[in-house]
Amino acid sequence: MKLQTAQRSQVKLRLGLSGASGFGKTYSALLLAHGITNDWTKIAIIDTENNSASLYSELGNYNVISFSEPYNPERYIKAIKTCEDAQIEVIIVDSITHEWQGTGGCLHIHEQLGGRFQDWAKVSPRHQAFIDAILQSKAHVITTVRSKIDYSMDSSSNGKTKVVKHGLKSITREGFEYELTVNFELINENHMAKASKDRTGLFMNKPEFIINSSTGRKLMQWCNQGLSVDQARKEIEVCTTLEGLRHLYQKYIGLKELIHPIIINRKADLEAITSQVVSNKEIINPLKTKEHGANS
Repeated sequence: MKLQTAQRSQVKLRLGLSGASGFGKTYSALLLAHGITNDWTKIAIIDTENNSASLYSELGNYNVISFSEPYNPERYIKAIKTCEDAQIEVIIVDSITHEWQGTGGCLHIHEQLGGRFQDWAKVSPRHQAFIDAILQSKAHVITTVRSKIDYSMDSSSNGKTKVVKHGLKSITREGFEYELTVNFELINENHMAKASKDRTGLFMNKPEFIINSSTGRKLMQWCNQGLSVDQARKEIEVCTTLEGLRHLYQKYIGLKELIHPIIINRKADLEAITSQVVSNKEIINPLKTKEHGANS
């Protein structure tokens, strides 16, 4: 156990998108994910929305895990683990509503146990394991959740009751939003969004906007703030593969303007080394051939 300086680069984003059906949660999540990783092949969607994830396949070669009921927490956890084992960088869980309210989800499990208050003692740990799988994932995670209009019956001063509309409420267990880095509410069919929770300070109390790839890039820049160029330069200088350079460029995407020339110089060095190795082989092989001919 030791103390060390905290770095935002060690933080994985936990993002939420909430909204009614048709407001663009899946599409917005895909654009957000691409802004984070800049590589469609490093994105995976856990799709419980009747294969809606595949509707946007023209965007890029992202990955999909589709499953139907039962929507128990353990199946979600297994899907998240499958994505992690495949080295996925951004996992989209679309949506988490089914884990709570769908067939085989937590409310359904509670009802099958008898629906008593004490039955939550068996259900809550299973739901918490699902939440922990999201919070402890090695990847960035984006969750989508359906919303519905929330009503209440209020009494007026004259004793009459009336229905009061309180806006949209996410269909999942209360409190999940507090676990997120940022939660975006999609407020209409034009895909307009606003932040209802924001630990970054980038979006809170700002005008409504449309989520796109630049939103994801802003979040990655926030993650990478405070990273020193010297640290990035040291890792680039000892890198020995072009694939490694691409990984470092994504790791330090928030410093891309500063590290780009360093990346280019190291790339040229690696290509020169590769070219020299190939040239040496071409020289050595003919010599071996001649030597073999002389000895035969």
